[in-house]
Amino acid sequence: MTIPAVAQLAREGLDLPRGVTFLVGENGSGKSTLVEAVAAAYGLNPEGGSTGARHRTRPSESPLGHHLRLQRGIGAGRWGYFLRAETMHGLYSYLEDNAASGEAALHEMSHGESFLEVLRTRFDSPGFYCLDEPEAALSFSSTLGLIDTLHRVAQEGGQVLCATHSPVLAALPGATVLEVGEWGYQQVRWEDLELVQHWRAYLDTPQRYLRHVLDD
Repeated sequence: MTIPAVAQLAREGLDLPRGVTFLVGENGSGKSTLVEAVAAAYGLNPEGGSTGARHRTRPSESPLGHHLRLQRGIGAGRWGYFLRAETMHGLYSYLEDNAASGEAALHEMSHGESFLEVLRTRFDSPGFYCLDEPEAALSFSSTLGLIDTLHRVAQEGGQVLCATHSPVLAALPGATVLEVGEWGYQQVRWEDLELVQHWRAYLDTPQRYLRHVLDD
């Protein structure tokens, strides 16, 4: 439990409100580990998919999920889905091998198109949805489409837990934003995220940052 966010989860738990919760932080901060652990505790395949998905490649997930206990709200459904950018290829192969008649061939689409197709066909009812850095597959306009999907899920009574590096995605109105770092995780306003402040400063004056990483 050396990662502060993981230690905090084990010590205090994580109370997820209705709607969408974003975990935002640097690489190595533990945000993906938290999403993966919560997804596994819910019964979702740690490599992506629903509670019924059984595909496996090379197990690499943290055992943290086996030590968590979830408490569902009264009347909460059991449907859920986990999407993570780094295991999408294996998930697509599993979905194609078990596809119903007429379903799209995901491997024949672009990365972004296939991701949006899974969102369209699987994020279609109230449930619990976990996403790990979904913006990796998406353009700016497609990210706006994802925002619309997450908003719809929340409006229909679903819950979403999403780890992201995207200030665009984290700006979803009404979402809970948790910043993850050396302190663990804490709720912040979107505009107070270090991520947002860095992007604003970079877009305003890129050279302030580039002079530190590029040779003269």
